[in-house]
Amino acid sequence: MITMSRRRFLKRVSQIAVTGALVSPGRRTCLGSQAGLEAAGALPIVDTHQHLWDLSRIRLTWLRPPLDRSFTPKDYEQASAGLNIVQAVYMEVAVPVDQRQREAEYVLDLCRRGDTVTRAAVLAGSPADDDFMEYAAQYRDNPYVKGFRGSLPVKRMSDEQVIRNLRRLGELGLRFDINVPPSALAEAAQVVDRCPDTRFVLDHCGNADPVAFFPTGRTPPRPAQHPAEQWKRDIARLGAQSNIICKISGIVSRVPETPLPAEDLAPIVNHCLDAFGPDRVVFASDWPVCLRGMSLRDWVQRLQAVVAARPETARRKLFHDNAVRFYGLDAGNNQSG
Repeated sequence: MITMSRRRFLKRVSQIAVTGALVSPGRRTCLGSQAGLEAAGALPIVDTHQHLWDLSRIRLTWLRPPLDRSFTPKDYEQASAGLNIVQAVYMEVAVPVDQRQREAEYVLDLCRRGDTVTRAAVLAGSPADDDFMEYAAQYRDNPYVKGFRGSLPVKRMSDEQVIRNLRRLGELGLRFDINVPPSALAEAAQVVDRCPDTRFVLDHCGNADPVAFFPTGRTPPRPAQHPAEQWKRDIARLGAQSNIICKISGIVSRVPETPLPAEDLAPIVNHCLDAFGPDRVVFASDWPVCLRGMSLRDWVQRLQAVVAARPETARRKLFHDNAVRFYGLDAGNNQSG
């Protein structure tokens, strides 16, 4: 396990040009210069959790500011300018069930065209649905569809139908993203254990709440949403299973009232990296949902600060190589669309 004091963390990060100076304890991060960011951008990035939606084509019922508008590939191109994001995997956006086909057609057309960084997709679909396998099977031979994500009700997580559908998904060579609250991580670990031939992805560091890791004496903006030690034990249990990887994402939007500095994100990121190991972690932006907390650029910079002391090979795996291998992407496609 990698542990370091707050003082050592700040000292190490201050030596990394990419982030500029990390500032006073308990305060926001002073982000680095454009020149520093461009230097870090030499490392190619695969974004494994890119959301897009065009409200002229689909209807979404959950939108709230600042997300209550369309977010298109052009918007993503502008948001990621200079970050060297060379490929992206689209993630479903919780459309109503009757619009899932329309969503799939939209994103698969983007993938086929090849004129954006979007090269693969995780589509909507819940293994708790009676027609899940019928829907999923139509994409078994589609080279752009890498898996599915959908509701995994805690009270039904271990139902035989759910387990059977997840096992069959693995037989089709497709993956399933697990997106559950921290209180359900132990049950999720049981599901992963019962489906050893299915590849899983844990979204958003298990939805950890950064407030749970604030140092003693720090005044939190609200109560923590879960105990830190329980989350750590459950993440370690998931990380011990070889058929699941972890997306390093999501945590920046959990405290929208406070743009968190890198030092507040480090306990969560480092625990996930250590629990899953260097070969089973991938970068994910969760854009534009990340805008609830900060910009895509700011999230990349903060994560680069957290992992700056790790070997370059580990950083390359996190930001690029693991995603290419896990999703079967074109390893030679290192130019953005």
